[in-house]
Amino acid sequence: MTELSAPGVGSSAVSVDAVVLRVGGDGTQVLVHRRAAEPFAGDWALPGVLLGAGERISEAAVRAAGKAAITPDDVTGVGQLVVFDEPHRDPRGPTLSITAWVTVGDVETVDGRWVSWDEPPSLAFDHARILADVRPVLADRLWRDLGFTAALLGREFSVRTALAVTASLTGGDVDRGNLNRTLKRIAVRVDESAPSGVGRPGAVWRWP
Repeated sequence: MTELSAPGVGSSAVSVDAVVLRVGGDGTQVLVHRRAAEPFAGDWALPGVLLGAGERISEAAVRAAGKAAITPDDVTGVGQLVVFDEPHRDPRGPTLSITAWVTVGDVETVDGRWVSWDEPPSLAFDHARILADVRPVLADRLWRDLGFTAALLGREFSVRTALAVTASLTGGDVDRGNLNRTLKRIAVRVDESAPSGVGRPGAVWRWP
């Protein structure tokens, strides 16, 4: 796995695989779809495309997300992650995979399935490894890369959502005190959310 920059193409094909994220369920969810073509036709996979001549990685990532019926209007943000260059990752021949995060809003209809990080289906190629490897990268970006964080969470978000998203990416318990201190430093508290039935209502935050 190579951090953040794509190696030279050489004789290898270059694919862009999209890690499409939304806030839902118990935090973040990842979009997978059924492959239409061989190899692995009918298997679950991350949506991906071959990088076109003169095409930017962000453009290819949005185009890849379109394979699962995500439209450009659904996309709230996109950015490069890491490169996977294992020579035998694709049975068709050497293929570099540039992964990119793509965040979306409240998308109702997709040609695929939203899954949790901890319980994905069996995935084609090395996509299970891709998810395992990019998860801590995304966890490290959360709250530090405000472009990514705002694209994922939206303009306003509750502290409950912040806790759930953090836990889903880190895969562990979240120190609420530390998170609140981070939120006070980078966001603005606007009001209290409606009570959920038990306990005090959670704070609502927005970006400055």
